[in-house]
Amino acid sequence: QVQLVESGGGLVQPGGSLRLSCAASIPRFSHSVMGWYRQSPGKERTLVAQISSSGDGAYYTDSVKGRFTISRDNAKNTVLLQMNSLKSEDTAVYYCNGGGALGRRQGNYWGQGTQVIVSS
Repeated sequence: QVQLVESGGGLVQPGGSLRLSCAASIPRFSHSVMGWYRQSPGKERTLVAQISSSGDGAYYTDSVKGRFTISRDNAKNTVLLQMNSLKSEDTAVYYCNGGGALGRRQGNYWGQGTQVIVSS
């Protein structure tokens, strides 16, 4: 069964950290670009970060550079998003995505999302 399952969201104070995890069951996971997108109420879903199939390349949207780190473990079919120095504007539903092109295109596989709320 093809699926992406996110976990790790929650409520955190500004300046805090969270680590999101995506457990992936998609065809050719180790050959696929993986990524994280987010969507706030009333806004479009936007790219946060992507990682190459081998893990040696990554793309970040400007607003999270230096604060977020994407990584993957191809042996465990997992993708992580370490989020530090969180800001209120990071509040969103975060979605795992698979099968895109690094920095250029989203993939066809989506998870159900995990809510991140940054608030004091």
